[in-house]
Amino acid sequence: MIRPVRLSSTITPLGSMTYLACVVALCTPAQAQFALTGADGNTLRINNSDMAVLETQDVRKDIPCTVAPVKPNLGFDLRFHSGFNVTIPLKELVGDENMLTILFRVTPDTRRDDPSYFVEHVRVPHIDDDAKGEVALQGTFDLGEGTYHIDWLMRDRSEHVCSFYWDAEAELAAKDKPMELSIGANVAESTQFEQFKEEPPVERAPVSAAPLNVKVLVNFAPQNFDSPALRPIDTQALVSILRRIAREPQFTKFSVVAFNMQEQRVLYRQQSTDRIDFPALGEALQSMKLGTVDAKRLSQKHGDTEFLTDLIKQEMLAEDHPDALIFAGPKIMLDEQVPQETLKPFAEDVDYPVFYMNYNLNPQAVPWKDSISRAVKFFRGTEYTITRPRDLWFSFTEMVSRIVKSKHGRSTGAAQ
Repeated sequence: MIRPVRLSSTITPLGSMTYLACVVALCTPAQAQFALTGADGNTLRINNSDMAVLETQDVRKDIPCTVAPVKPNLGFDLRFHSGFNVTIPLKELVGDENMLTILFRVTPDTRRDDPSYFVEHVRVPHIDDDAKGEVALQGTFDLGEGTYHIDWLMRDRSEHVCSFYWDAEAELAAKDKPMELSIGANVAESTQFEQFKEEPPVERAPVSAAPLNVKVLVNFAPQNFDSPALRPIDTQALVSILRRIAREPQFTKFSVVAFNMQEQRVLYRQQSTDRIDFPALGEALQSMKLGTVDAKRLSQKHGDTEFLTDLIKQEMLAEDHPDALIFAGPKIMLDEQVPQETLKPFAEDVDYPVFYMNYNLNPQAVPWKDSISRAVKFFRGTEYTITRPRDLWFSFTEMVSRIVKSKHGRSTGAAQ
């Protein structure tokens, strides 16, 4: 996907754009075309002159743009994210409305006869003759492990061209090789920006294999507790944690409680179903108003502690007896901790493991335990700090092993 970025007050934004890896004609009918396969598998028609630019590998500067490749970086979704940044002097775009066509192909070294093509049309509004500054465009695409060659060009309506070429390597560190990525090796795909899209069906374990029922309590909150907005970077790891849970074949029933400590409110609740409803969860999160303070909450001296205490108590005493309870979210630093005397009366009834997947991008900044940490410790639970994608992979693998072992132990004990 290509996105415009406003760099200064002198820059005219180019408007919203949509990724178009689909059936698109990039030339007039009089020009020869190549029918190829786009990144989404659909037919893509590329004109003869554009194909010639991609093939010659000559850097063109008819449009004096600057292209800066973005090194592949592994995300919490276990996909390598790569791309490019492009800057163009505004004086090169002066005049009536223009159209920039960006076309690039990504070719894996191991499959040079099977490249992936990406296309984007960028509409440029009228630019005044005295316009100063630069306009910036960002493009992103996803990669599996492998080495790739990228052929890139941008063309305007006057057939002026800027072209660039580079190599990219997406490789896991030796200690991360056991990780299984969510995109195949030597594969290039479009980046999916919709975090709450429906999860594809998963083949679950048979009933005879002791299927597992898990409950997840997620605090959807910014890394900075005082932030007035929940950004994609704040939700990325949390959604990835939920997707890892949803994709585990041994988990067959899911209960999800999404809450926000800032608002002291449960945003979404899903009770013991066979899948996690991500679209419904995403829609529910739209109701958050982090910049608004409820006067009623201000009158409660320790309202946040009472909310968290009541939430833990309610979910642990619920009738849907889980095989594991999982907390997830950034740290919750409260002035007053959850009182242990409130938890003691039902602590002996908690015969399942409790976990805390603490999403913390900068653990050195806040190294001490938070309120959920202390509550989980009281139930002899296990805490994992999730800072990098590898933390999520290895902690989740260990957590599933512990849950399976606990369920087996309870089943064996009940049979004796």
